[in-house]
Amino acid sequence: MPLPPHLASSSSIDSAWLFLSPHLDDAVLSCGALMAEFAPRRPITVATVFTAAGPAPHTLAARSFMRQCAASDAATLFEDRRAEDRDVIREIGADPVHLGEPDALYRRRSVPEPVERLGARVPELVHRYPTFRFDIAKGRVSRGDRMLIRQLRARVAELISRTASELVFCPVGVGRHVDHLITRAVGDVAGERTIYYSDFPYNQVAQADQAFLARRDLVPWTWDDGIVAKERLIRGYRTQADALFPAGHVPAAAEVYYCPRRRPMLG
Repeated sequence: MPLPPHLASSSSIDSAWLFLSPHLDDAVLSCGALMAEFAPRRPITVATVFTAAGPAPHTLAARSFMRQCAASDAATLFEDRRAEDRDVIREIGADPVHLGEPDALYRRRSVPEPVERLGARVPELVHRYPTFRFDIAKGRVSRGDRMLIRQLRARVAELISRTASELVFCPVGVGRHVDHLITRAVGDVAGERTIYYSDFPYNQVAQADQAFLARRDLVPWTWDDGIVAKERLIRGYRTQADALFPAGHVPAAAEVYYCPRRRPMLG
């Protein structure tokens, strides 16, 4: 399948690509087929931002997530997830990088000591995103994460330079998960060289933010080569696959990307 004009220059010289993944599975879920196609002929790095848990006690939302993953210990769960990610990314032929930031379910906020003590009994009081439904999934990034975004932008800019990545792929934020929106904000550091991908499987029930697409003058294109084969890669995330697809079926949905209408100047 031909690439759109926006990627023609990069494709013709087989330059390096960087994929930013919010969590330990998102890049493969959304871009696995494209990466598998191009990894044999170009350097690809997959940098995952939120790759760690946090100390107990955990919120009800975090404990619910751990039950979905059949895990009783958060640290062990994330150790397993990092190992899965390294195996899958290397199988594709790409290089995995883990940035080590705590998942939104585990990020804490600074509070006075009395509140910290009370948080031992009510963990929601000391976490930046106390609930999933009303915090993490609402798309409202906490002011407490502003410094984190600035730090991540600096780290990703350095990574782009070190890997000589000509294009950067990041989530467009379908589903409004705060970690996905933070990763989108971090990916902006590449400017016109940023390509946005539609977040799978969120995009099976929700749409991309049309206002964001309009502001950036982004146009969609799809990639469907190798989609059926991608399921095997997704199944490599054993701790996640059953929770993400409880019916046991991974939809063979084409990957969707959003590129600047104007072709970026590469090289």
